[in-house]
Amino acid sequence: MPDPAARDAAEEASALSHPPVDPDSTAAYGDHPDQVVDFYAPRGDGPAPLVVVLHGGAWRAPYDRRHITPFVDFLARRGFAVANVEYRRGGEIPAPRGEGPVAGRWPETFDDVAAALDALPALARTHLPQADPRRTVVTGHSAGGHLALWAAARHVLPTGGRWRLDAPPPLRGVVALAPIAHFERAVELDVCAGAVRQLLGGDAAFESRAGYADPAVLLPTGIATAVVQGREDTVVPPAVAEAYVDAAAKAGEMVGLTLLDGVGHFPLIDPAADACAVVAEEIAQLAW
Repeated sequence: MPDPAARDAAEEASALSHPPVDPDSTAAYGDHPDQVVDFYAPRGDGPAPLVVVLHGGAWRAPYDRRHITPFVDFLARRGFAVANVEYRRGGEIPAPRGEGPVAGRWPETFDDVAAALDALPALARTHLPQADPRRTVVTGHSAGGHLALWAAARHVLPTGGRWRLDAPPPLRGVVALAPIAHFERAVELDVCAGAVRQLLGGDAAFESRAGYADPAVLLPTGIATAVVQGREDTVVPPAVAEAYVDAAAKAGEMVGLTLLDGVGHFPLIDPAADACAVVAEEIAQLAW
């Protein structure tokens, strides 16, 4: 059998080997340097569905939106109008005991995703006129998959929450790629070296904040949701996605789960991988 670590390294190297693709335009949705959206025009006639992309990287600062631009360009070449969202992530200062950069910022990471999604319809009209915001699908990879699910669940946040919407967001659906979608299961598996606990500010704040951030408790959303996951993923194991799908079912909601044989974490965003075409098809089924 192939060595899982070697396979993971090869898949990551392939996904990150593509040169970054510059956007057609960029717009700010706030004053912080990370509060920006890159827009990619569809390669074809408009109007086109708008795909909002939230990148992964365990909510940590070293990973920004540039690494996912080949995937974004892949979607644009498939005829989608694409918005690639940046957001504030953890600081560059290593975590205690030298565990690497802290994952996420509370509440800034969530502030930014909420603000970006709220601003996108108006920004797209100016910067991406080929887009049809009435046909918006949100997608995200890994930690970005978590944020995509969360963005679609803001109307079921606890009453009085700072990010709560009074009505469901105007989305055609969500396609979450290997998402960190169930916090309890992710903590049990120590996904991304404690990233979930760091995102919520540590053990002391975990329980009080999880109800505002964990997609598995923000159900049902009433928004069409699909999860695409590699069966061989060791970064965010399939058990995390399966736990989220089970939680949705218990809440009375059906979430589609596509498990890809022989696929790990990174092929889902690698334009050279067959899995990437599967992702595009899942998005198309919701968007067109």
